[in-house]
Amino acid sequence: MRYKQGFTLLEVLVALAILAIALAAAMKVSIENAENASYLRDKTLAHWVAMNVLTEIQVRGEWPAQKKGRAMMAEREWYWTVKVTVDDELRRLEVQVHENESAVVSLVGFVAPTDLKNN
Repeated sequence: MRYKQGFTLLEVLVALAILAIALAAAMKVSIENAENASYLRDKTLAHWVAMNVLTEIQVRGEWPAQKKGRAMMAEREWYWTVKVTVDDELRRLEVQVHENESAVVSLVGFVAPTDLKNN
């Protein structure tokens, strides 16, 4: 009896199952990478906004109270809030930046009144 050359149906199905599992895993990794890149982009942009707000306050020599505002960065609107701890000689500023409801980035800086800086 002569055997025909080729693959059996079972061998083809097993190979297809292995290929499907490998492709599904590769797609999952690809999707996770895209989500991580988006998350990191948002974090970076929000951090830049927070640094800009904090630097602006420090350069102006303001003795700030709590305030809110918004800024454009990368053609997106970001909302920021400056929370202040009150002390006569030093203020701790916490800048929280968000695009929607939850804060994306929180950055802390300090300012002293201008008369203390000159001494």
